[in-house]
Amino acid sequence: MPGTNLTRDEAATRAALLDVTSYSIDLDLTTSETTFGSTTTIRFTCAEPGAETFADLVDATVHEITLNGRSVDPATAYADSRIALTDLAADNELVVRADCTFSRTGEGLHRFVDPADDRVYTYSQFEVPDARRVYTTFEQPDLKAPFTFTVTAPEHWKVVSNSPTPTPEPTGDGKAVWRFAPTQPLSTYVTAIVAGEYHEVLDTYEGKHGEIPLGHYCRQSLVEHLDVEELVKLTRQGFGFFEEAFDYPYPFGKYDQLYVPEYNMGAMENAGCVTLRDEYLPRSRQDRSFYEFRNEVILHEMAHMWFGDLVTMKWWDDLWLNESFAEWACYHAAVEATEFTESWTGFTNARKNWAYRQDQLPSTHPIAADNVDLRAVEVNFDGITYAKGASVLKQLVAWVGLDNFLQGIRGYFRDFEFSNSEFKDLLAALEKASGRDLESWAQEWLQTSGVNTLAAQFELAEDGTYSSFAVRQSAAADHPTLRRHRLGIGLYDAVDGRLVRRTSVETDIAGELTEVAELVGQRQPDLLLLNEGDLAYAKIRLDERSLATVVGGLATLDDSLARALCWGAAWDMTRDAEMSATDFVALVLSSVGSETDAFGVARIPGYAALAVTQYSAPENRAALRATWEQGLRKLLENAEAGSDHQLSFARAYAGAAHSEGALGDLERLLDGTLTFDGLAIDTDLRWTLLSALARNGRAEADRIAEELERDNTISGQEHAAAARAMRPTAEAKAEAWEIAMVRDDVPNETQRSVVLAFQQFGQDEVLAPYVEKYLTAADTMWEDKGTQRASTALEFIFPKQLASQELLDRVDAWLESSQANPAAKRYVREGRADVARALAAQAKDAQG
Repeated sequence: MPGTNLTRDEAATRAALLDVTSYSIDLDLTTSETTFGSTTTIRFTCAEPGAETFADLVDATVHEITLNGRSVDPATAYADSRIALTDLAADNELVVRADCTFSRTGEGLHRFVDPADDRVYTYSQFEVPDARRVYTTFEQPDLKAPFTFTVTAPEHWKVVSNSPTPTPEPTGDGKAVWRFAPTQPLSTYVTAIVAGEYHEVLDTYEGKHGEIPLGHYCRQSLVEHLDVEELVKLTRQGFGFFEEAFDYPYPFGKYDQLYVPEYNMGAMENAGCVTLRDEYLPRSRQDRSFYEFRNEVILHEMAHMWFGDLVTMKWWDDLWLNESFAEWACYHAAVEATEFTESWTGFTNARKNWAYRQDQLPSTHPIAADNVDLRAVEVNFDGITYAKGASVLKQLVAWVGLDNFLQGIRGYFRDFEFSNSEFKDLLAALEKASGRDLESWAQEWLQTSGVNTLAAQFELAEDGTYSSFAVRQSAAADHPTLRRHRLGIGLYDAVDGRLVRRTSVETDIAGELTEVAELVGQRQPDLLLLNEGDLAYAKIRLDERSLATVVGGLATLDDSLARALCWGAAWDMTRDAEMSATDFVALVLSSVGSETDAFGVARIPGYAALAVTQYSAPENRAALRATWEQGLRKLLENAEAGSDHQLSFARAYAGAAHSEGALGDLERLLDGTLTFDGLAIDTDLRWTLLSALARNGRAEADRIAEELERDNTISGQEHAAAARAMRPTAEAKAEAWEIAMVRDDVPNETQRSVVLAFQQFGQDEVLAPYVEKYLTAADTMWEDKGTQRASTALEFIFPKQLASQELLDRVDAWLESSQANPAAKRYVREGRADVARALAAQAKDAQG
């Protein structure tokens, strides 16, 4: 049997055979520090009495199995993470008593002891297939059922699940039992248990459909950072917006949001019991982009309560729809209902760039991926599933109209409430509401891969007006689909030192060349901006005049979304070796200081840093590094005291520092002998500065340990582990490799911190031996370490910093010969693609 790798065909067979009536799950979290008791009772019917099937349970010690009153021997029935069920009746009851294992990897039921005060916290994370690590399941989304949880835990703990928390019943031995009421019908992956010494704040939302009890939870050591008034405000704004937009009452009674430690995800949409990274409760000052993104995460998970939890995909083929809808909805709600009214600009500056990069990797796939089994699902939580899908839904909204889109959604919720659906059901609802045939649109956008490039093709008359104008569409050779796009085109002129939009047109683009008659006779602008309004999902190219305008005066363009499109075009051209890294860095240094979009200020310096370290020609790199470092020093000096710009430039300067003068600045900032008015050197910024010194060989283990004494929290431990891994010594890299790639006792977030810190620019000598070690590890890591650890390590510890033709040749040989898991090979191919792109960009930069 394929064990943990459930296939789509197996799921379909099981769904045709079974109908699950209910789950009753008894968990005892007091049995030990490593395992917990799990007794599951599943009641279900069988359409073919006498048939056989299986239940799922992973990493458990099974003590007893009873099926319809008869004992089943675990030694023979439980194998390969499955429990064989034979001779089924029309009505069945399965009881499984087992001990399951607490997780240290954020999968299943994760257990965490806070080093700040030794308090214990647990939480579940079940998507995609990890409820089966906590209780016996039929682990597939289309076998929904009501769940009744009963939890035994220390009596001073808080215990939260999908149903409202009941009054605990003390048992007289320091323990208590929480008996939760049955839930609405749910898929296993959105059930949840969160238990521990959590701090609790309760509130209420009062809306058009009545009251919704609200809860906010965090670790005791983070209570001072729980900005609950702001979180409640955002939650109320979200409910007010979604209940009106969806015209359907919130379906799960109460709504708890729990900020949990060592979390792999940003958040998870457990029905009525949302879990979020507790990094969203910042210990130190953050810029506006942090809070804007947190707002979007909160709204994203809330949108899932309707789209995902109320109506759930039949199988993971429609994972994209689940995530893309929530992604689109959270940005739409942010703009319409919160203070973050320019969130679509941030989407363009950050999330959409993620999608474009992912869509140009060899691992690109259609938005509607063919998820034949769980292994395929686990590697498709990516920029295509989230950001490309949301971009395409945004275009669909423009295509059918917002009112029609929402009307279709409302009917869809009513028709499929508490059940499962497929994309064709949503498409039918939208076609009914809009009157438009969407089948061909779905085919070209959802069933194909790759991103198109749009460029203007025109001729000028003697008077400087367009005598002809067209938009040329191209596609990569491997993914040649030319699509229809709803496209805005903006014409901007330089007027009194500012770039001002003269006019714009909106048109439909199709095929290789589309004439735009409306622009014939228009005077050529200083800036011609394709994709005005960012309606289309496509890369855009700036013509020669427009590129010169952007390089010389992007800061004079007042519209933040238009600037984001220009930033994106320039970055795409740099990545595609059509604009030199040197020119891109010059553009950033000249214009980012006046950027107003929070994500622009936060992210664009990171793009420039990549241009400096990976896309610049080796012969130009030293000079460009110096230019970048000193340019950031000036931006930091000139930034408004206490502004987000100042904080972002301080972080970027630390990342760029390598000269004696710059490293001296960092040391003096840490010891207080250098100050910038308004810049607080708080806990997180101290770690940023110290890590930069460690990367440059200016902070040894003792200095890192001293900083850890100041911040002996789990965050401090993770920062310290990363700083140690950054040091440019063979001993430091050997220690880091052991933590990142070998040991199994390291918590998931600590491992992730070390993985992200391992590869550092300018450390070629100590990193070179790890090319072969990486490839050797990749042969077996997926099986040895599991999905979470393997995917993190293989993606981020790939030796991109050592970009060379020799590296490409070695990786090619490995790809040809290795028998590694296909998921592992995916990450190696992605790393190889990044190296090839870097070499092409370096060649462009060498040309000037």
